[in-house]
Formats: sequence, C-alpha cells, structure tokens
Amino acid sequence: MKQSGRTIEVANNILLGAVKEALREGHSCTINVKGYSMRPFLEHERDRVVVAPITGELRKGDAVLAELCEGHYVLHRIIRVEKGIVTLMGDGNLRGTEQCRKENVCGIVTTYLHPRCSFKAESRRVRTAVRVWQGLLPVRRPLLLIYRIGRKMRVI
Repeated sequence: MKQSGRTIEVANNILLGAVKEALREGHSCTINVKGYSMRPFLEHERDRVVVAPITGELRKGDAVLAELCEGHYVLHRIIRVEKGIVTLMGDGNLRGTEQCRKENVCGIVTTYLHPRCSFKAESRRVRTAVRVWQGLLPVRRPLLLIYRIGRKMRVI
C-alpha cells in the first residue's frame, strides 16, 4: 500500500483477514501474490489475482484463498473435495497438502493478472493448463528447476 510516496507493509494475517471480511460482504478483491508455492502459474511479487466470493460449487483445479487456522491463509489450488473437506496444494509444491473445511474457503480466484495480460480462471486455456500441470506432479521437480533457471537467466 502506498501512502505519500512511502510503502507500508501490512502483515498477511491482517490484510487477508480484511480481504476475508470484504469477500463475506460480497466484494471482490485484487491481491498481490507473495511466495513461490503457486509457480509456475503465479510469480512472487509479479502477479496479482482477483478473488471473489464463492457462488457455486468448489471444484478440483480451482485456486482459492483459504484460512487453514485462525489468521493463517494460503492461496492454493484444490486437489480434492470430499465430505465437506477441501484438500489444497500449491502448484509449485512437490508434496505436502493442506486441508480445511469447506466453510474455511474464503474466496475463489476468478482472474489471474500478469504484468502484460490477464486470464479468466474459467477459460478453457487456464483449465487445460491446470489439468496438465496437475498430471505432471511426478515430474514437477525437474520442470520447476528448469523454470527457476529460466527466470534467473531473464533477470540477468
């Protein structure tokens, strides 16, 4: 957040708590991506996402903002929904999942905002890319390594 030419850092639990309340009131929010767990789809401090209130059923492949425990939020992708329990995993994660109850999912990503373009989460292109990436879980390690090397080469 900018104020009089200064940048003010707000702790994630405070900012995302406010986002959760706004979503509860029916508003959509645009948030900056922090962290690397959603690579290669979302890049740390480069991309933003539009998160909206949930209006339909949660499905495998949806990226959601969830509160895992009080004040601890993640923006990860749904890999399974069973009996009211949602299992999440970051696109950049090799193993390890999180679970929460359906009612702890605060909102759903509707739009991915990259610096030069944007993509609707429901577009065929995005849904296909997500499905393919999820199927590549057994070989994500070398693919993510190649991605990271490519990112570093672009920065140099």
